Amino acid sequence: MTTEFDLGRLLAERGAERYELHTRYLNHQLPRMLHTIGFDKVYERAEGAYFWDTDGEDYLDMLAGFGVMGLGRHHPVVRKALHDVLDAQLADLTRFDCQPLPGLLAEKLLAHSPHLDRVFFGNSGTEAVETALKFARFVTGRPRMLYCDHAFHGLTTGSLSVNGESGFRDGFAPLLPDTAVPLGDLDALARELRKGDVAALIVEPIQGKGVHEAPPGYLRAAQELLHRHKALLIADEVQTGLGRTGDFYAYQHEEGVEPDLVCVAKALSGGYVPVGATLGKDWIFKKVYSSMDRVLVHSASFGSNAQAMAAGLAVLSVMEDEQIVAGVRATGELLRSRLAALTDKYELLADVRGRGLMIGIEFGRPDSLKLRSRWTMLQAARKGLFAQMVVVPLLRRHRILTQVSGDHLEVIKLIPPLIIGEREVDRFVDAFTDVMDDAHSGGGLMWDFGKTLIKQAVANR
Repeated sequence: MTTEFDLGRLLAERGAERYELHTRYLNHQLPRMLHTIGFDKVYERAEGAYFWDTDGEDYLDMLAGFGVMGLGRHHPVVRKALHDVLDAQLADLTRFDCQPLPGLLAEKLLAHSPHLDRVFFGNSGTEAVETALKFARFVTGRPRMLYCDHAFHGLTTGSLSVNGESGFRDGFAPLLPDTAVPLGDLDALARELRKGDVAALIVEPIQGKGVHEAPPGYLRAAQELLHRHKALLIADEVQTGLGRTGDFYAYQHEEGVEPDLVCVAKALSGGYVPVGATLGKDWIFKKVYSSMDRVLVHSASFGSNAQAMAAGLAVLSVMEDEQIVAGVRATGELLRSRLAALTDKYELLADVRGRGLMIGIEFGRPDSLKLRSRWTMLQAARKGLFAQMVVVPLLRRHRILTQVSGDHLEVIKLIPPLIIGEREVDRFVDAFTDVMDDAHSGGGLMWDFGKTLIKQAVANR
């Protein structure tokens, strides 16, 4: 019997129902939110750093799927690799053999991580974190994990235990034994380590929420403290890894930092096949997998699948061949410096920070009376509304997709595809300048939209 399935026809017949289908069968709050802020667009196709809607208008992507689309959308090398691996009809996921692609991808990843020795492949960033937490607890024999205030490491139960945002944690207790410490506070870290029950500290070298970088010297000093107390350092590079900050890993900005475990995901997928990887030192893996009886003590049904491995290999090949990391360093500095120059022009613009193509734009309380009264009104309704007021006209007026960097934060995070260049920098800076001019004019559509957001915020209380 021949089964006929025509994906193109299905999308042509039912694609227009996308928002109704989500409302009925998936998270019903997502379409509601998109309708409210005017993000309910219909994108027809995408390539590189751009989308196109049904009218043929282009949109610049400065979000990259929260960092997943490191090489942009539909990179030809990654596409070809996936076509090739499908056409090869490999005997994949037999569970009782050793396919070459996982070993080849591990070898290539470890070449960028010279102090690490082995890799576990899973399916996502949160799964990479779960693996690191399990391994750390097992090899140290200790239960408690330390994490930093405002951290984000995922939303499954283990990674949620080291999530610094109460809004994500509320209602899901009890979680793993955990304690938050301020990012950069070595005294707080030392106090917790002296209790003798800490397995590891997990840290983002640059936090995704708010785009806060670990202070200079902190990671090296934290590593020394942890090792002195026989605890481990886990670097969460799920968003910052693979060139995002202008080095292959963000922890490499600080000399002498050699985490015991490193978590990567997102950009390794090429934007196609979910993948996560936990890299670690040899002694950790050998203690976890200490005998043949423990060969499957930690595994993943779809881990190391051929499509994900082929995508990862293609991504790393492109990064090397196209010198992506060097390009990120140059383009990121251009974008950050041009935005930072605007802080003297706009009193609502408080700070521009970050590394490479991970940039935080923070807004703050203005000095002039008229703007200050409006700012105060927004803050009273809900912190973070002004940043949303900037995000919306960037999309509606200038067709640029961005988003705030976390709930109740007046920070926009720019994490565009790593392939953008001067053309995209010019387009974003020009659009951002126009929106800020409007915000400082004392009138304009932004403040009118702000009233709509206030009403919505009050209604949601």
